[in-house]
Amino acid sequence: MTHDHDLVLRPTAAQTEAALNPPPGRTGGDLVVESLAALGATTVFGLPGQHALAVFDALRRSDLRYVGLRVENNAGFAADAYGRITGEAAPLLLSTGPGALTALAALQEARAASAPVLAICSQVPTTGLGGGRHGHLHELPDQAASFRGVVKSVHTARTQSQIPSAIAEAWTSALTVPHGPVWVEIPQDVLLAETSVPVVSGGDTFPEELPPRPELTAVAADLLTRAERPAIVAGGGVVRADAAKKLRQLAERLQAPVVTTYGGKGAFPWTHPLSLQSWLEDRHTTDFLEDADVLLVVGSGLGELSSNYHTFAPRGRVIQIEADLGKLEANHPALGIHADARLALQALLETVGERTDQAAPERVSGVLDKVRARIAAQDLTLEQDVLAAVRKALPPRAPSFWDMTILAYWAWSAFDAKAPGTMHSAQGAGGLGYAFPAALGAAAADPTHPVLAVSGDGGALYSVAELATARQYGLNVTWLIVDDGGYGILREYMTDAFGQPTATDLPGPDFVALAESFGVPGVRTSPETLETDLAKALAAPGPSVVVLPAVLRTFAPTHTE
Repeated sequence: MTHDHDLVLRPTAAQTEAALNPPPGRTGGDLVVESLAALGATTVFGLPGQHALAVFDALRRSDLRYVGLRVENNAGFAADAYGRITGEAAPLLLSTGPGALTALAALQEARAASAPVLAICSQVPTTGLGGGRHGHLHELPDQAASFRGVVKSVHTARTQSQIPSAIAEAWTSALTVPHGPVWVEIPQDVLLAETSVPVVSGGDTFPEELPPRPELTAVAADLLTRAERPAIVAGGGVVRADAAKKLRQLAERLQAPVVTTYGGKGAFPWTHPLSLQSWLEDRHTTDFLEDADVLLVVGSGLGELSSNYHTFAPRGRVIQIEADLGKLEANHPALGIHADARLALQALLETVGERTDQAAPERVSGVLDKVRARIAAQDLTLEQDVLAAVRKALPPRAPSFWDMTILAYWAWSAFDAKAPGTMHSAQGAGGLGYAFPAALGAAAADPTHPVLAVSGDGGALYSVAELATARQYGLNVTWLIVDDGGYGILREYMTDAFGQPTATDLPGPDFVALAESFGVPGVRTSPETLETDLAKALAAPGPSVVVLPAVLRTFAPTHTE
């Protein structure tokens, strides 16, 4: 009897010839590039450094497209977005020590958002490994230790023959749910030395699926079928698993209202009669979810932002479907189902009964009416008009990337993403500077749509160097910078907490003139002309900058009430 795992793929005649007669002049760097190409990579991000030069020299001899950014952290954000858009592992090429460490914040965001990033970094020469202090340039006592608590897995290739397997193992890890960033290290001398290792031609990897346990989905289906007031929280795991259609089918079969988390924007149609939209930082929504006798949480850990800052206290039974084992029942006791959202929702669709609840849409509209009334009482017309202008200007299928800025905080709750996988923000780890370099990565992934990046002036200064990248590669990204002269959200937080802000005002540059100095067209707009100016910029090919001088306010929180 022959089993699938006994099958061996035999090399073709061309592969055999290439293996027996590899071309001369190849190095360990070529093995890295060949391994990536064999796995199906087409685009790599990064920037060169002294220890990694052999990899970049090998790129010159390959068909891989290289997108070089100006700062390692920004390269990590670009790879993060490329992974989110394509669902593929995005190669990120880094150099030892300072270059590697500069990318840590981006890899933290990728881990928090389950974005598949394959970071490949050089190391000091092999003589410097093992923790001794040999005085090599960029030397760290244990470089991998700096990343082990951030990425999914760490892989080290100490010899050239280990390179293809290390990269293939890392690739598989990055694409096994939950997706995430992985780390590969290769010493400088291993990369530089000529190699007799055959050309890498086989790259098939098979990320493991994560199906639910059938006894658990059977219990979940029974609970949902018999529920009187079921409700659903849909998180980013639904989007990443491409399970939005299955979520809608289940919600309609159960007549269960659905609220999407900030990472799950677009997982459920915004205007659907059962849609509670994304008003998670609102007590009316929190009260509604607490009143559910059975609450299905799909692809969310119910963390700080998704639980109205941990004020959410469910009174009914919770069913949690989550691919990340660390998030399962981390915040609330539940019937925990460790599974990919798509596979678990399919299992529920096959077993759940149909409910009839004609009052469900009316209860949803009642909650949304209360939310609108609360916001309307706060004199926030400017903020709502600005967000509406952005939505009208942005084509429905165009992706948007949002920094940690007041307008993004509004968008988390009030922006209709139109489709799953089109709205992304840095709310996973919460660092500044994400939006613009991430948008560049998205534009590299899919040039058929314009891409919008939204930053405040504080966050914009983190990534302004990437205007050179946008110009160099002609990437179709429009960057909306809301300039309020400082860290606007921190200014509000400090004023609320201490009566006055400190260190939050930022005398900044003329962003229009700065953009034009990079050869990128810029325009200064106003709330009244924003829709027109933004639509024009998005319709024009290549990068552009739209600057909105405005002081926006956030809506009043409810978690402190």
